[in-house]
Amino acid sequence: MKRSGIADLPLHGGRVPQWLAERMTQMGAAITEAIVHDYGAPAFLSRLSDPFWFQALGAVMGMDWHSSGITTSVMGALKRGLAPRADEIGIYVCGGRGRSSRNTPQELRGIAERRGFDGEGMVRTSRLTARVDNNAIVDGFQIYLHSFVVTSNGEWAVVQQGLNDRSGMARRYHWHSASVRDFVTEPHTGIVGENQGLIMNLVDARAKPAQTALLDIAREKPERTLKAACHLRMPDHHGVRPENIDLKRLGAVLAVAYERDLRQFAELLLLEGLGPRTLQSLALIVEVVHGAPSRFSDPARFSFAHGGKDGHPFPVPLKTYDESLNCLRTSIEEARLGDRDKLDGFRRLDSFVRAVETQLKPEANFGAAIAHEKAISRSLDGRSVSDNRPRQLSLF
Repeated sequence: MKRSGIADLPLHGGRVPQWLAERMTQMGAAITEAIVHDYGAPAFLSRLSDPFWFQALGAVMGMDWHSSGITTSVMGALKRGLAPRADEIGIYVCGGRGRSSRNTPQELRGIAERRGFDGEGMVRTSRLTARVDNNAIVDGFQIYLHSFVVTSNGEWAVVQQGLNDRSGMARRYHWHSASVRDFVTEPHTGIVGENQGLIMNLVDARAKPAQTALLDIAREKPERTLKAACHLRMPDHHGVRPENIDLKRLGAVLAVAYERDLRQFAELLLLEGLGPRTLQSLALIVEVVHGAPSRFSDPARFSFAHGGKDGHPFPVPLKTYDESLNCLRTSIEEARLGDRDKLDGFRRLDSFVRAVETQLKPEANFGAAIAHEKAISRSLDGRSVSDNRPRQLSLF
């Protein structure tokens, strides 16, 4: 077992406003359920262990594309959103920031008792990952957030974050149980080290290879350990710039959304009459659900789904956010009842956007795209944390 990835993020102050937190809770739960419905709970852990995918998820949910706050807000939203249906979906989010992280052992033991796996082994795993990142690797980061995500059959992932007061940076660490190594069929580039097999109990004698691996990490020099994992380094600048985005990939999304013939065909794939702005958001959401690891090398691109709370690259378009969320939730509800047409439409939309990207190779005009978003922002009830308008009620 090795750490699967690391992300270095600039520290940002402030809090997530309630109007966005409520929507993030629902969007995170809906995206998770769509992934589990199509690929299973292990595939969700596989994605969660990839720092680039995690960053894209936070961006598509409306958080600032590169700030340290993505970690706390996304894991908090997932915990809130999945809790009511955790037994049904088979994914449990434990721990959190500060005091919540200290509740992880108790939460794990409670879940283990209900689901029948080794709770003490999970508690030991939780503590080992935290101690390795906090104590064994002397990189100046002190852990203040620890989230442990476990499935009903005992597979797990850890997302935790440390703070370096001197550098003004946060570092997020991703861990993943050795039994899950890929996105169902695509190789997971964020996982490194030898596969030690399925290990449920780290205090069992059969778990010796995993214990040894952790000790080996503790003995290694920090530089070697950090190089061994998938490492995301975010820039200091807050705004989204053209160099942060694959303009051909963004160009394909915008072409499908705004070029008449492509848009009409994309709407047909989803079996729904959709406006171009909602189609743009959905195209990026379905990429988060269905995309292979290589698709997330430019997480800033996913901020073109719902903007960012600080107004970068543009304010959060609440009308579009609610419409895309409603479309996703409706497709999941119908799939639960046996009608997969709409949920399968998301997969078809994802394939169509990739085909446009490959065959037409459109390149987005970055400046024009930003100008357009800002021009239509008011009509879509665009909102950022700097706005003083009264809080709106959630539609769901």
